[in-house]
Amino acid sequence: MNKVSCRKAFTKTLEQCAQSNDAVMLICTDSRGSVTAADFFNLFPNQAIEAGIAEQNAIGIAAGLATTNKTVFVAGPACFLAARGYEHIKVDVAYNQTNVKIIGVSGGVSYGPLGGTHTTLHDVASMRALPNIEVFIPSDAVQTQFLTQYLVQSNKPAYLRTGRGDVASIYNSETSFTPHQAKIVSDGQDATIIACGEMVYPALEAAKLLKKENLSIRVLDMFCLKPIDTESILRAAKETRAILTIEEHSIHGGLGEMVCAVTAQHHPTKIKVLGFPDEEYKVGSSGALFEYYGFTPEHIAQSMRNLLMTGCDA
Repeated sequence: MNKVSCRKAFTKTLEQCAQSNDAVMLICTDSRGSVTAADFFNLFPNQAIEAGIAEQNAIGIAAGLATTNKTVFVAGPACFLAARGYEHIKVDVAYNQTNVKIIGVSGGVSYGPLGGTHTTLHDVASMRALPNIEVFIPSDAVQTQFLTQYLVQSNKPAYLRTGRGDVASIYNSETSFTPHQAKIVSDGQDATIIACGEMVYPALEAAKLLKKENLSIRVLDMFCLKPIDTESILRAAKETRAILTIEEHSIHGGLGEMVCAVTAQHHPTKIKVLGFPDEEYKVGSSGALFEYYGFTPEHIAQSMRNLLMTGCDA
């Protein structure tokens, strides 16, 4: 199976866009290697800025350039952009509605071996609390390409988070997307799994395991987390018996809580939220952490069985 990292898909697509659009600019924070942006800097030296390890400055520079009709991308490790740069994102980007796109790479637990300082399990909660900012977490390279193209064309502020490593392809090059509409990866009638980012693939694999037990599972790729697709959530709540959410994010403030809020207000149903618990996280590779915290297809499938049988984890 072909595997490509979302961060590489982002920079490759941005290069293609910059060839025909000199308003596209990229700012990095001593992170050209992490962002895989070395080629962009070589190809478009007049459209690239190295801000150094200064996330706040990078956001301020981007906001200033945006006032001169530039479409500015600020890219760097998500753990630093979403935390160190938060006040500047709030004031310079969100409140002033500048055309700035924050691209957080190596998000979630991509930097798992480096410990808690490098985890990014808070960014959805914080970014969605700001006005005027769209929030995206693509699940594969094809979707990342689409979202990058969308962000180049859009004049709205946005935050997009990618992982670090290569990820399995979920979509092919012919797949079409709508920016704020969840994608049905696999349809089903018994229950629904709503996932985002790198959790979409194991969710899909879990659905395949459950299919062998004659359970028909719908898998929704909620790649846009703000504005969230309430229509698809409510359709799942009405058409299937239960919803399980899974995300590479804290259980607080992320996808799970958003789905709970939508269903509680409009169509209550059985829900189980899978995410990182409210505790100091273990240190290890992302694969090891997914195994430990129950994000593998087998764990997801068992959580769904428990939800359907008892309404909670057994």
